[in-house]
Amino acid sequence: MKQLMLGNAAVARGLYEAGVCFASSYPGTPSTEVTEELSRYDDIYSEWAPNEKVAMEAAFGASLAGRRSFCAMKHVGLNVAADPLYTMSYTGINAGMVIVVADDAGMHSSQNEQDSRHHAIASKVPMLEPSDSEEAYEFAKLAFEISEEFDTPVLLKMCTRVAHSQSVVETGERKLPEKKPYSKDIKKYVMTPANAIVKHPLVEERTAKLMEYGCKNSVNRMEINDTSLGIITDSTSYQYVKEVCGDNASVLKIGLVNPLPDDLIKEFASKVEKLIVVEELDPIIEEHCKVLGLKVSGKDLLPITGEFSRNIVAKALGYEEHKGISLDENMPPRPPAMCPGCPHRGLFYALTKNKCTVLGDIGCYTLGSAPPLNAVDTTLCMGASLSSLHGFNKMEGGERAVAVIGDSTFMHSGMTGLANIAYNQSASVSIVLDNSITGMTGHQQNPLTGKNIKGDPAGKIDLEALCRAMGFERVTVVDPYDIGECDRVIKEELEAKAPSVIIYRRPCVLLKNVEKKPPLKVDENKCVGCKSCMKLGCPAISVKEGKARIDNTLCVGCGVCEEMCAFGAL
Repeated sequence: MKQLMLGNAAVARGLYEAGVCFASSYPGTPSTEVTEELSRYDDIYSEWAPNEKVAMEAAFGASLAGRRSFCAMKHVGLNVAADPLYTMSYTGINAGMVIVVADDAGMHSSQNEQDSRHHAIASKVPMLEPSDSEEAYEFAKLAFEISEEFDTPVLLKMCTRVAHSQSVVETGERKLPEKKPYSKDIKKYVMTPANAIVKHPLVEERTAKLMEYGCKNSVNRMEINDTSLGIITDSTSYQYVKEVCGDNASVLKIGLVNPLPDDLIKEFASKVEKLIVVEELDPIIEEHCKVLGLKVSGKDLLPITGEFSRNIVAKALGYEEHKGISLDENMPPRPPAMCPGCPHRGLFYALTKNKCTVLGDIGCYTLGSAPPLNAVDTTLCMGASLSSLHGFNKMEGGERAVAVIGDSTFMHSGMTGLANIAYNQSASVSIVLDNSITGMTGHQQNPLTGKNIKGDPAGKIDLEALCRAMGFERVTVVDPYDIGECDRVIKEELEAKAPSVIIYRRPCVLLKNVEKKPPLKVDENKCVGCKSCMKLGCPAISVKEGKARIDNTLCVGCGVCEEMCAFGAL
């Protein structure tokens, strides 16, 4: 059956047909949809894990039990999971194990621009890299074959453009391999130094065999056309090259990007007059070619930062750029903003009012750094807010410093930072923004919501009890819509000079079961045009002809602006 499929959906379909039985992931754009799509198949066990490290270790356990397994994450999530990955390269697997990692060139939804090929090289784990949905589907199945043939986990690297674009995929039927028996093998799976020392040479042998495999398998292929120019490329860059050059250049299309196929690269180079590498982000293929002694261009023509496009590649290769439609240069920008009725807004207003230094974290609430709130001082990585606050306060960085972290992020990697505050006793005010969902990536469940990936009842962690069990005597729960109470509690906890946790709890306004109130209205006779309501940065509020205006198509009636109006105009 042929159908138009999203790249991530194609990966999920390929995994399904290959007989995957276990899926564990932590949501992260642009990887999230792979696991969401897999969860639709009732004959696969799927789950959201607290973080990527846990997801990878759980998938390893499922592989050990003899069933094909999978986990997914975005590029920064692979950093979190690097610890088990590097050792799994030594232990190998039992049943096949595939790890999907999705890079975000251009930083559409990420805090850095990272090239996950480095992790594949450093961990000595094979990595496949599809260039469209059809390859995403095929490579997902191939990854399991490679995993079991070479006794290794396999990385399948997506990128935003491939993950979130659509192309035609011809799907097939699911084939479930027999369950592999588990047999105890201490030398294989227990990585004490004595056992690990023996394993490293085997990993190097495996890499050599994979390199030979990559030279013979069609996953890497030569497309010989005009030999005056030869281009080595991978992933979505291949699509740009073909669109720009057509048959006017010969192409070596790399699908197995680690290890790279040395002999095939040399053979291709011998067939062309000029050699150029077109690859997004770091010059990994280019530098490898130079190590092989080849004369090659790459980053001297193409940028090392940002996402490529057809025109970027065309300009670098000397082709005419396509002229698109230009927007009015006077069109005002539309930066991302917290939604109307977002429960985080009132809290950030209170923090700004109290002139707090706010150490932030990863999630919707990072938007609290945007005008007019300008509330968030730092955003580093998942869980860093709490750990950073402890160090900041120990060095007396400021008397009014707090940390903010979402409920999902807290479960991901905030607990250890909070444990450090409790253990080493810094007078830190830790604020958990509990909106009862993983908001930024599209409303996935987490261990605090009481629901699993399918929305069915699941184990629910009691956040207040957890904080008290960690040693916090001061644990307060506040409704963030109550600005007066937000303000009072922040002042009280800052003055206490003791470790404390404030939980600001209200569900995300976009959740289906959250009741929306009628939109507010402006009494123009009472409005004096003071613009106090504009300090919230709510998209539903504007000022026209000196008076506040509320867009009743956006307002959800949260009432936060009503509390702020000293004249009762709202």
